[in-house]
Amino acid sequence: MVLNTNLEHVKTEAEYKKIISENENVMICCGRMGPMCVPVYADMEDLRNDYKNIKFYDMLFDNPEAHVIRNLPECRGFMGLPFTVYYKNGKVVKATSSLQSREEITDILNSVF
Repeated sequence: MVLNTNLEHVKTEAEYKKIISENENVMICCGRMGPMCVPVYADMEDLRNDYKNIKFYDMLFDNPEAHVIRNLPECRGFMGLPFTVYYKNGKVVKATSSLQSREEITDILNSVF
């Protein structure tokens, strides 16, 4: 089960752990193909070219393996999809929920990475 995006997909907990441990800067957007999520994926696809030092991934929210994102303390209380989590050296440095504008995303990328 993967999302219909041009991003690299996180399908399992093992992949998730490998990605955040082997890459310094990672952004994972966990959601569905819904109206609040699709614009974030599109912005991530575009931003990949400008931020070569960051790895961009998506993860299907309804995948049982997505518990690794859904159950993060930083995501506790989130109500709207997608859950977007930013990792530096394997640690969560920022997490957001719901629709983010391209400007909001780039502000986060520039501040945490």
